[in-house]
Amino acid sequence: MSQRLPRLAVIAVAAGAFSGLFGVGGGSIIVPLLVLWLAYDERVATGTSLAAICFIAVGAAAVHGLLGNVDLLKGVLVGVPAVGGVVAGTALQQRI
Repeated sequence: MSQRLPRLAVIAVAAGAFSGLFGVGGGSIIVPLLVLWLAYDERVATGTSLAAICFIAVGAAAVHGLLGNVDLLKGVLVGVPAVGGVVAGTALQQRI
C-alpha cells in the first residue's frame, strides 16, 4: 500500500491540473494510469475516475466561477442532457 499512495497522489495532481487547464482529466489521465500503474480493472478504474471527477469538477468550476469564467445557464443546458449520455455510455461500457 505504501507504493500506491504516492502513485495515487501523482494521478490526482495530474488529473486536477489537466481539468483546470483543459476541462479534461478523468478519462484521459486517471483511467489509463489506474490501469497501467496500479493494475485496476478497467471498469473499476472508470468508476473510480468518475467518482473522483465529481470533486475535481466542483473545485475547477468554483475557481473558474470566482474568476468570472462560468455561464451557469449554458452549463445547465449542456449538463442536464448529458445525463442521458452518461446512462447510455455506462450501459454500453458494461456490454463491451
